[in-house]
Amino acid sequence: MTTRFISDLHLEEARPDITHAFLAFLKDKAMGIDALYILGDFFEAWIGDDEETPLQNQVAEALRAVSDSGTAIYLMHGNRDFLIGEDYSSRCGATLLPDPTVVDLYGTPTLLMHGDSLCTADVEYQKFRTTMRNQQWQQMFLQRPLADRQTVARQLREISMAKNQGKEEFIMDVTPEEVVSEMEAHQVQRLIHGHTHRPAEHELEANGQPAKRIVLGDWAENVWWLDVSAGEEPVLKKQPLE
Repeated sequence: MTTRFISDLHLEEARPDITHAFLAFLKDKAMGIDALYILGDFFEAWIGDDEETPLQNQVAEALRAVSDSGTAIYLMHGNRDFLIGEDYSSRCGATLLPDPTVVDLYGTPTLLMHGDSLCTADVEYQKFRTTMRNQQWQQMFLQRPLADRQTVARQLREISMAKNQGKEEFIMDVTPEEVVSEMEAHQVQRLIHGHTHRPAEHELEANGQPAKRIVLGDWAENVWWLDVSAGEEPVLKKQPLE
């Protein structure tokens, strides 16, 4: 059987082509497999499970159908959708995973992360991330009226886009030393993550042995996914976004 991984779809009403591609992906490549892992930035923004837009409802129904087919579904928070809660996950038939998480993939312990915490050269972002992931801050934010939260999310997105335009490329990529540190802390030789929008397979050394870091791609122009099957090497795949 097969387990598949995706991340960084950034689903939003402004990109119906990505939504269409995702629904087709679920129908063609997610029904009846062992598991589907969605490693963050599934949605472009998330301000609380109480928002319930037509897009969110459509996606929840589609994921529930996949879950009903026997596929285990796992969701991990990204830097865009870290407020997805248990209510929405339950509607999808999915399980929320902490970041990071170690899973056994057909006998190989594998570290799963969204990937933003690995970008330690971006000091300003890491400070922002610490604030946003604070439980007290999140509770206070979710208690605000929905309209207020929508305004704040829009403002944060505009600020983020403006700041990223002026950053050097290496700052927005992972820090190699942090990758090794995380892999050694979790005693694994394989890491799968998204976030950077730089799909690739990287050979490295961790725990004194050969190791591999697999980066999932974003869906802005292509549909990216990773296939992991018993007794086979993971395969990173893509097809054009139609």
